[in-house]
Amino acid sequence: MSVIPTYNAEQLADVLSILPEVDSVELKLTVPDDRQRSVVQVLGIDPLDAVIRQTAFVDTPNLRLSSAGVVLRARRTQRKPGDLTVKLRPAMPSDVPKKLRSHRGFKVELDASPAGYVCSCSLTVEAPDRQVRKLMTGTRDIRDLLDDDLRTLLRERMPDDVGLDQLVVLGPVNLLKCKFQPKGESRRMVAELWLLPDGSRILELSTKGAPDAAFQIAAETKVYLAGNGVDLGAPQETKTRAALTALTAEGTGPGESDS
Repeated sequence: MSVIPTYNAEQLADVLSILPEVDSVELKLTVPDDRQRSVVQVLGIDPLDAVIRQTAFVDTPNLRLSSAGVVLRARRTQRKPGDLTVKLRPAMPSDVPKKLRSHRGFKVELDASPAGYVCSCSLTVEAPDRQVRKLMTGTRDIRDLLDDDLRTLLRERMPDDVGLDQLVVLGPVNLLKCKFQPKGESRRMVAELWLLPDGSRILELSTKGAPDAAFQIAAETKVYLAGNGVDLGAPQETKTRAALTALTAEGTGPGESDS
């Protein structure tokens, strides 16, 4: 889970050129299904500290938005307001309208994992939980919830032949998010367990930091995880990609989540 050891000189040069333009760096690692229980135990992650979330994606049935590098997501969080996010991935700050750069919900982030790295731009806007729930259950349309700023960012990469009336809700997916403090470490980490409709699970470990501390954070995190027997060379899969694949395969739409 490090930017440093697995990247070649060209990739490192690219990362260095990107860092000054991003707001934060997030280091991620997905844990294979057969190792999830042991990793939770060895890292001292307490499931009772977890917060319950629901995430649904809005796309065409054949994932035209995802193919164009757009993620439109609705999310509910236990005892908190809901939110809507439009994310462009990959994308740099220069790829989006300047007026959105000052929006408090806008961020540019570099995601790095053993499999590679990608820079993304996203805008998250708070929404009433009851409205997000209606969207997920199919009784509210996404057009009713998108504000002007979300629409502006969505238009940056939405295919010309795809309209909002063609979008459907995929999900929701239930997940557990747990923040924990590794023993002897100064930096907090996050564990997310996604329960997918096909019965599979995705466990992702992550930590965030400032761009100017990215290499130190990566090195320290790698030492910590490797020292606790976590396999840094395991195959990697993003939560979003795994969720969309499972949801489209199962035909899971509003109100059909099996969890």
